[in-house]
Amino acid sequence: MRLTPGALWWRFRQRFDHGVRVAWYRDVVRPRILLTPPIEDTVDKRCEIHALTSKGDWLNLIWTLKSFYVASGRRYALCIHDDGSLGDAELATLSHHFPAARIIRRTDADAKLTYILRDFPRSLQFRKTNLFAPKLFDPIAFLESDRLALFDSDLLFFAKPTAYLQRLEDSQYRRNTFNADNEVSYTVDPEVVRDQIGHQLLPLVNAGLALIHRDSIRWEWIEEFLGLPGLLNGHFWRIEQTLHALCSSRFGVELLPDEYSVTLGRGIGTRPVRHYVGPIRHLMYSEGISTLNKRGFLSMEQASSATS
Repeated sequence: MRLTPGALWWRFRQRFDHGVRVAWYRDVVRPRILLTPPIEDTVDKRCEIHALTSKGDWLNLIWTLKSFYVASGRRYALCIHDDGSLGDAELATLSHHFPAARIIRRTDADAKLTYILRDFPRSLQFRKTNLFAPKLFDPIAFLESDRLALFDSDLLFFAKPTAYLQRLEDSQYRRNTFNADNEVSYTVDPEVVRDQIGHQLLPLVNAGLALIHRDSIRWEWIEEFLGLPGLLNGHFWRIEQTLHALCSSRFGVELLPDEYSVTLGRGIGTRPVRHYVGPIRHLMYSEGISTLNKRGFLSMEQASSATS
């Protein structure tokens, strides 16, 4: 079908909206991660990494995971959750690059969670209708460790995340921990939580990078929290994050150090990891992937895979 001038202009603007540099690293350099060898020995069950991904984000997730495995030197077990948009080709590619990983298809997850949540009607309805709800329920339902390392698909690791690893691996550490958001992004008022639920809600929880203990996400708690006034009225991704914050605030929680926090400006500095949230997603390519590429990450990843 021949495109109209307007459609051609829209496609041009979509591709080059943030400039040629972003387009180059997103469309040319980013796919080169697919030429690197797989990471085959992700079997360390001290914790298990879980990530929900989509047709638009799965390639970014490969960068997220490989940059973590290379920077950390760890080989934690891995479970990737399909949000329902991944095709057979994308699923096969993920399996190739992480052959020891479990990949959970959305249809399989729906069947399991429909059964698990059968006595929790609010939770079941929320999971059916909210795009990000599986990120709250599914990792716990499929977790094969006592500790969950929760990753979004827009993280890049530039150095060993020492503070995060210490908390993951300290058997005496009994709190959940998250990277801090750049602003409070909840759908409930902390005063309402205090008055109706009876505990303080920790501000600034961002659910892009976290350590979560298995027994901190409880179905009866989520069912209770979903009854809070206004909780379901906010932006769809903030609801899942709010529920993570509510569960963790009741269980016990603290934020990661400042160098893990979400910021919207440019610059990596000495950060071990950066969360490239929506407003700065373009920087994941022009800053993050560019920096890793200049440091020789693609060849480093190959060397790490060959010797691990």
